[in-house]
Amino acid sequence: MKSFRLWLLAAAAMLVATGAAPAQTLRIGLAEDPDILDPTLARTFVGRVVFASLCDKLFDLDENLNIVPQLATAYEWGGDKKSLLIKLRPGVLFHDGEKLDAVAVKYNLERHKTMPGSNRRGELSPVTNIEVVDPLTVKLDLAAPFAPLLAVLTDRSGMMVSPKAAEAAGDKFGAKPICSGPFKFVERVAQDRIVVERFADYWNKQDIHFDRIVYVPIPYATVRLANLRAGQLDFVERLAASDVPSVRSDNRLKLSKIVEIGYQGITINVAKSDLAKGNPLGRDARVREAFELSLDRDAIVQVVMEGEAQAGNQWVPPTSAFYSKNVPVPKRDVARAKALLREAGVTNPSFTLMTPTSSDAQKIAQVVQAMAKDAGIDVKIQATEFATSLNLADKGQFEAYILAWSGRADPDGNLQQFITCKGANNYSGFCTPEMDDLVNRSRTSLDPAERKKTYEQIAAIVGKERPLVYLYHRNWLWAYTSKLGGLRTVPDGMVRVQGLKLN
Repeated sequence: MKSFRLWLLAAAAMLVATGAAPAQTLRIGLAEDPDILDPTLARTFVGRVVFASLCDKLFDLDENLNIVPQLATAYEWGGDKKSLLIKLRPGVLFHDGEKLDAVAVKYNLERHKTMPGSNRRGELSPVTNIEVVDPLTVKLDLAAPFAPLLAVLTDRSGMMVSPKAAEAAGDKFGAKPICSGPFKFVERVAQDRIVVERFADYWNKQDIHFDRIVYVPIPYATVRLANLRAGQLDFVERLAASDVPSVRSDNRLKLSKIVEIGYQGITINVAKSDLAKGNPLGRDARVREAFELSLDRDAIVQVVMEGEAQAGNQWVPPTSAFYSKNVPVPKRDVARAKALLREAGVTNPSFTLMTPTSSDAQKIAQVVQAMAKDAGIDVKIQATEFATSLNLADKGQFEAYILAWSGRADPDGNLQQFITCKGANNYSGFCTPEMDDLVNRSRTSLDPAERKKTYEQIAAIVGKERPLVYLYHRNWLWAYTSKLGGLRTVPDGMVRVQGLKLN
């Protein structure tokens, strides 16, 4: 309770210090403080929420995950599907007054591909050459057809920054980003606030109804909600599921939700390091199957998420057109789990489950621990600060790891980097030529029906080997003042500011 008051008072003090917010200011409560505000280097989900106001992309997503133009106006695949021609919107300016044209797009894509430390390099690796065709046309040449490319360009790889500013700032660009979005950067105080103000020359200015946005990182969901109720915030992202009933009963507030395109799951170290060899969970697929059969996903959703999630066992939710129905969500079967353990010769296996310190992850660990115990599996919980847990996962210093992934519009973004031999986030260490071949086939076909068939084969392998045990897909939960209108719920969880207004 003491920490609650301290956070509430700190947040209130910050807002007082910055002055009483006028009606034209939108105040958004974030669950974390973003990392660097450079689209090329950034990694965090919450950073993408802020980028939605700062940096327009070549393409965007609508509520049904259709790809729609933003900085681009049209596109055309080459006859061999190994090139993509993109037409650009005329009259777009960066926040420093520089023009956004084909030369600027070429610069940005090459920066994403070559800048030291770039987290976009892998996303754009199939692009072999970028050609300026004319001032408003750019051509991307590919090593092979690449189905996820348009979806990749709806995210940070499609964000355009001012070449002039980026060249001048170098790796310090993220301290004062200059993009072409509806709002321009004003200031950032770490762990306190990020302030952006309306860009007067924005190409779509008629849909922008605020002079300023203040993003306030408040890690505790209860405190974010308390600030919303007190009128210190207008909007909070990632509301706690336990607070949904109280928000619904408050006529001053509104609630919006939509199933995410990401997932919550448990990654198992099957070959990342020597820790896999000494752990029966890592070295024997029968033990992993027994572990999964000890779990009741529907119960986990009820206990951890108060029902505000959808149980699932794949990298996409069961509602996705790419969900493989040939591998359905398995039901809990403790008797079968015990039999599998006997077959494996390990009737009382034990492993350590590394989990971030967030409340949801901790709840998952505790529920999983209790369920697995019924099958004779001893789960030890290792609570670890999130950034530290990622570093340990990179090094393979774990046996099993609870990890949430916010998801990407194309299924490949939830799969390739986690399950292929050279995947950037392949924490499990799972690696087979067959899987790499299947994933590559799914990426190079632009036919949705063919991709779906390939995903069915991938799902069968993942369902058998279980380097990842997918648990559920969260609802993005947003609470906001009833005066706020024009909100669009898109499954990627981004807060799009176009059309938002206080009535």
